[in-house]
Amino acid sequence: MCSIMGYCSPRADRRAFEEGFSRTVTRGPDDSRIVDTGAGLLGFHRLAIMGLHPEGMQPFGLNGSFLVCNGEIYGFEKLKQKLSEKYTFVSQSDCEILLPLYQEHGVEMFSMLDAEFALILYDAETGGFVAARDPIGIRPLYYGYDKEGSILFASEPKNLLDLTDKIMPFPPGHYFKDGQFVCYCDLTKVENICHDDLDTICSNIREKLIAGVEKRLVADAKVGFLLSGGLDSSLVCSIAAKRSKTPIKTFAIGMSEDAIDLKYAREVAEHIGSDHTEVIITKDSVLSALEWVIMVLGTYDITTIRASMGMYLLCEAIHKNTDIRVLLTGEISDELFGYKYTDFAPSAEAFQKEAEKRLRELHMYDVLRADRCISVNSLEARVPFGDLDFVKYVMSIDPEKKLNKYGKGKYLLRRAFEGEYLPESILYREKAAFSDAVGHSMVDYLKEFAASHYTDEEFEHRRCAYNHARPFTKESLFYREIFEKYYPGQSEMVIDFWMPNKSWDGCDVNDPSARVLSNYGDSGK
Repeated sequence: MCSIMGYCSPRADRRAFEEGFSRTVTRGPDDSRIVDTGAGLLGFHRLAIMGLHPEGMQPFGLNGSFLVCNGEIYGFEKLKQKLSEKYTFVSQSDCEILLPLYQEHGVEMFSMLDAEFALILYDAETGGFVAARDPIGIRPLYYGYDKEGSILFASEPKNLLDLTDKIMPFPPGHYFKDGQFVCYCDLTKVENICHDDLDTICSNIREKLIAGVEKRLVADAKVGFLLSGGLDSSLVCSIAAKRSKTPIKTFAIGMSEDAIDLKYAREVAEHIGSDHTEVIITKDSVLSALEWVIMVLGTYDITTIRASMGMYLLCEAIHKNTDIRVLLTGEISDELFGYKYTDFAPSAEAFQKEAEKRLRELHMYDVLRADRCISVNSLEARVPFGDLDFVKYVMSIDPEKKLNKYGKGKYLLRRAFEGEYLPESILYREKAAFSDAVGHSMVDYLKEFAASHYTDEEFEHRRCAYNHARPFTKESLFYREIFEKYYPGQSEMVIDFWMPNKSWDGCDVNDPSARVLSNYGDSGK
């Protein structure tokens, strides 16, 4: 990951800018630079992944214009080859193509990119600033306005504290220009429903996911893989292992007393022949890291925080003990193919609407979790299930075929990879939520710890202090109070709690864990 920041005003306070920008140096510890464009400031903290030489350092400049980008531009070589007819490039950085591409195509370039990115650009010709974010929001970007109405952008909310009264997430799939946010790509809009037969659909799912993994293996820095032992991360690892000449490095985590997924991760690692590492955590390590993790995340959401505990501690261990810089993960599969709770969807139309909602909001939850847990440990996340071609295709599949009519959730994905990729015991294993799979004890410890801070009367009184996303359990109140300590009054950065759709029969629950659903069954055993 890298960190970017822009203060779009000729009167920008450089000292305040530097102070805010310094809060995310762990995202890019290799080098830092701030450029005064004359119309505002642009800052860049570098984590060198592509083009490791100094020439790849940003901000990039061209004809008086400047750009900072936190991103990976897949297939940039073809764009670079075409642009080389007119422009001279000095580095191997994929992001160096962006200023020339903008000079040739303007804001139309954003719909041309196959990328995970967030960028800020100063256009010397117009004297204005442009910002943009990828269609899923895999790379973070936030914005706010100073007291004079000038806009600021930054990779994380903590960069903007004290510089603006209200911090909001930059909408994915949009660009900002001339004071307006404009949608250039909405992945939830499906123009033509795919009515192919199951064999064709599964073949396409397989080939598109393989392509999504392959393009994310390209890096000048070392690559590793998070392996939970669940379906999604196991598929990513299996695909990568088949395309690697040497054993890939996989990492799993679990509680000392009741880790559920470690044995499944070990089974996958043995099947694919990976160089596998297990990290064991305890009640003390979880509780001692809790406040720090909430500060890092910038959220009060229960699901996000629970799932972040294991992920953060695993990434911390990878950072401290290895020279890996890039991690591939299994996020976004659930939003496309369904969770345990989407088994309760009353219709195909309801399933599709829920998938659309989850995809639109994902940048505030699972994607945020992966970004913060990985980036704070000076690593970069890559998300194959977020491949744009893959997402567009899965969203277009007739939702009737995505409903769980097969006695097994995510049936299309499982069927697509029948064969040599995974043992059948893994391929058709019941899903366990990541926060549960680390060990049921972890969530139980978190709930008990939070509950110990309030009597029933204190809980009822103190939760009423919040009108937006009002806490509804002692755990949610405890997280909210820690959040407010670091991000006072900024709760609207997150739309609400990530919970099952309570309007569906069987989903009116007060805990986000799938453990409380009647169909959890053998999940997590």
